[in-house]
Amino acid sequence: MAEMETTQQRNTAMKRALLILNVILLSIGNCAGPLIMRLYFLHGGKRVWFSSWLETGGWPVILIPITISYLNRRRSIGNESSTPTNTKFFFMKPPVFFAAAFIGIITGFDDYLYAYGVARLPVSTSSLIIASQLAFTAAFAFLLVKQKFTSYVINAVFLLTIGAGVLALHTNSDRPHNESKKEYALGFVMTVGASVLYGLVLPMVELTYKKARQEITYALVLEIQLVMCFFATVFCTVGMIVNNDFQAIGREATVFDLGEVKYYVVVVMSALIWQCFFLGAIGVIFCGSSLLSAIIIAVLLPVTELLAVIFYKEKFQAEKGVSLALSLWGFASYFYGELKNEKKKKKKKAMKQIPETEIMTQQIPNP
Repeated sequence: MAEMETTQQRNTAMKRALLILNVILLSIGNCAGPLIMRLYFLHGGKRVWFSSWLETGGWPVILIPITISYLNRRRSIGNESSTPTNTKFFFMKPPVFFAAAFIGIITGFDDYLYAYGVARLPVSTSSLIIASQLAFTAAFAFLLVKQKFTSYVINAVFLLTIGAGVLALHTNSDRPHNESKKEYALGFVMTVGASVLYGLVLPMVELTYKKARQEITYALVLEIQLVMCFFATVFCTVGMIVNNDFQAIGREATVFDLGEVKYYVVVVMSALIWQCFFLGAIGVIFCGSSLLSAIIIAVLLPVTELLAVIFYKEKFQAEKGVSLALSLWGFASYFYGELKNEKKKKKKKAMKQIPETEIMTQQIPNP
């Protein structure tokens, strides 16, 4: 009994550590990703398909932790057994592979929609629109994984969605001078589309975890990330070939406002930062839920807003202030509800342990 409780506590502590790690990765990707993508477009970058390709093009980086995990498993098994054993490099079974590949193709299309929006809209505006994905994630999570909703979660989803919707009241107020109303409106619509689609992707990942007929470990989560990003990159590669983006990269680098070297620095950093985002997002789903992942993405909005105003001197109109306040309120509501729910669980657990203790006491014979 004591050993089981110790093991359970160790597993809980490990999962919390993984959750913190993935929240950090998600924070880096969610805040820095839009900024570096916008930097590319502000200083002469014009290739939307190439920009969307960069969102998942850094997938080979995931092979590093997968290889380290494999070597650790091989060494530990070798120490425990005197006979040589075959250690698998990949755990993934075909059903999970095909599910991850399908989600990856959807992610590739979502990458294009998002990149198109960032090319046309200020970072502060596109980030606020993306925050509306929380409502779509909540809806799809309810339909696909039977997500349970408390009053606090409903309140948070409502506030964060309304906060993003406030932006639609004055969509032209922060339109860049070199863009037409049509381009700006199309960018707005594309970003909303990206929000809806990624709202579907997160619950689909959670559904894959639940329906997989194998144990879901963090090593398998890394493999799912690898397959998703690979197929998303393949999708965007086709778009680049059709649009002749590969031939244009060299020319674009030579006329980049910040210089050719910095062009490639921006490209490489963009690929790495977006890997942090995707790995953090599916890692949070593994440790929590798709809704929690969407909540964190929405909560990080104020940081992205502030950085966009500081680095790109973007305007911060009244509607953005209202949207920001509503988003923070929604964030507070969600986590207050989670704290109350955690206290209830601990109380129920304590109440269950009392009868068990009484039964064990009754079973002990008197001397």
